Amino acid sequence: MKYGKAFRLPELESCKSDYGTGCASKVEKLLTSMRGVQFADAESLLRFHDALLFLRAFPQSRKVAELAEILLAGIGHQVERLRAAGADMKLFENEQFSGIAGTMVEDTFTFDVAQWLVQHYPQQVSAKWDFDRQGREMAVSLPRLIPLMADDSLVEADTPFLDWMARAAGGMPEILPWLLRRIEEIPLTPLQKTAFYDSLAINLSWELGDSEASRTRARRNVRKMFYHRQPLIRRNQVSLSEEMSSPPLDVRKLSPHEGEEILDLTRAALTVRYRELYGTTRGDPECVFQAEVGRGVQIFAWGLPPERRLPLRAYHAGLTVKNGVPINYIEGISLFNWLEIGFNTFYAFRDGETAWIYSKVLHFLHQLTNVNCFSVYPYQLGDDNEEAIKSGAFWFYRKLGFRPGKAELLAITQREEARMARQPAHRTSPRTLRQLAAEHVFYEFADATPGEWDTFSTRTLGLAVQRWMAEQFQGDSERMRQAAKKSLAATLQVDLEAWDLPGQTAFENFAPVLALAPALTRWTREQKQALVNVIRAKVSADERDYLRLLQRHQALKEAMLRLGSNQCAVAAASV
Repeated sequence: MKYGKAFRLPELESCKSDYGTGCASKVEKLLTSMRGVQFADAESLLRFHDALLFLRAFPQSRKVAELAEILLAGIGHQVERLRAAGADMKLFENEQFSGIAGTMVEDTFTFDVAQWLVQHYPQQVSAKWDFDRQGREMAVSLPRLIPLMADDSLVEADTPFLDWMARAAGGMPEILPWLLRRIEEIPLTPLQKTAFYDSLAINLSWELGDSEASRTRARRNVRKMFYHRQPLIRRNQVSLSEEMSSPPLDVRKLSPHEGEEILDLTRAALTVRYRELYGTTRGDPECVFQAEVGRGVQIFAWGLPPERRLPLRAYHAGLTVKNGVPINYIEGISLFNWLEIGFNTFYAFRDGETAWIYSKVLHFLHQLTNVNCFSVYPYQLGDDNEEAIKSGAFWFYRKLGFRPGKAELLAITQREEARMARQPAHRTSPRTLRQLAAEHVFYEFADATPGEWDTFSTRTLGLAVQRWMAEQFQGDSERMRQAAKKSLAATLQVDLEAWDLPGQTAFENFAPVLALAPALTRWTREQKQALVNVIRAKVSADERDYLRLLQRHQALKEAMLRLGSNQCAVAAASV
């Protein structure tokens, strides 16, 4: 047993900041000395794992990367040894540490994730049934899939659900794939199928083993590795304004096959960490783009297929890979020239050039979408997110040039900045950070209208439609939809019968919003035709076509801003 080597773990962890002359040799010797090391507890093994994973993504030399890979290959065996020794394994279930080789991921995954798991890992995925908890929903839902079951489930207290499903599926092992297949075949929308499956609350277990889906082994083949001979780029060395004015990034569209590979890599990376974004599971392999940004970093971004798109906003999700290792995921939701950006770096890599990579992500999204205003969700700043409060996330964005959208929050920010200038050791209190995290922050390009999006929210827009529906149609959504659609079709002089179903759906989504914009009837013929083109583009092959047309339609933008902005609060636009 080689427990004695474990004392060098803190030294290994400090290697994440050791870059420069002589550092590579030092780290190589340390890694070589730790070959065969064993740990007596889960926490130490997890720390070892994450230090190795960081060095694999940010290596000082080729040998460091190779040694890190060799040591990572033994992690699954170490997990098995700890389990056999009766060690406490609960830490492996924590979101921060989950997903390493040799462990299991267990959750009530969404319908799309469950389908993907069963398709790609049929032997490693199993269902855990709890009919005390699931019985009521099973009783009313399964009769849609199983003939005559209602005669049992609706009136008997001891319905043997597994027996019914096993007989219908052709055996116990076939229950889960059969159930997913039958739900997929029901003539419902994707969202309705998801709701049907999710209501059953089926708990799935995914045994990772030594799978390449584990975060220990998740890799993308790269042509050339990048080795860090110099210290990592710090946040104070990053300028967003310089980045955004720099030459265009090297971007290419991937083939559908390559796109599917990236989506699978992303699905695995998030699922093993108990995470999922709307677009990471449901991305369109036909619309995946890759940006080569240097220093071993590749950024991927993709849209959604037409049938999965949001009613009004355009959606892009993405993944960043460093030397082949997935290190963070991205979400960008756009309307006209405004994009809400979500950016989350996986725990193991948060000391690795995050600000520089973030600047490249924004450059890439700007290049794809042509927006000139970025905003950050309050959650990312610390709203209902204590982890972000502890890390002072607000200042990460502020020091890159973002500003609060509310005048009172900007005033607090400026007071804190003045105090820090007088007292360099001053740290903003958690209470003040929670105040600052309550609203979006914004980064605007030189050609943006300052403060234009400060008080806008698609939620405000949606709630205005609901108010109108309640007042004019007694809450009857179908009657409201039909009336709005008929009125808009007449105003725009379009024959919806000639449109395909996706186009009609897009038209129905726009109609209630535009019903609240009376100026529409006074638009010119060109403006009305441009609106028709916008709606049709919502379901085009590439949703960026929709964004481009939105950005050209000033009258539509003004109408949407007016309906979706809080007119009672005007935020300061000065920095």
